[in-house]
Amino acid sequence: MARLCGVQLPDNKRVEIGLTYIFGVGRPLSKSILNELNINLNTKVKELTEGDLAKLRDALTKVMSEGELRRKIQLDIKRLQDIGSYKGFRHKRRLPVRGQRTKTNARTKRGKKVTVGSGRKKEEK
Repeated sequence: MARLCGVQLPDNKRVEIGLTYIFGVGRPLSKSILNELNINLNTKVKELTEGDLAKLRDALTKVMSEGELRRKIQLDIKRLQDIGSYKGFRHKRRLPVRGQRTKTNARTKRGKKVTVGSGRKKEEK
């Protein structure tokens, strides 16, 4: 198995798809890196030579990915919260940040639906 940026790439997938398992690398970036290094997009990960893997490692060190990118995103969110921006406030409250409606939907952010009682009073004896 090929290991790049601390991620095990699946052997039976094409290199173009296998690189997308790395956080911060999508299809367009993987395609551009492979074209730059003259590696065939249809090559399977298990068919890569050690030379190809070394070239890929060098190319991926120039790109912000995995832990470094996750840390940057968290610091950006923390900065928004510290300056008191609206987006930071929404992040802090775990609500949708980009203007989505919350009266309905937003279940992934707000959690499972909780039914509130009907409001009837219990009968007194």
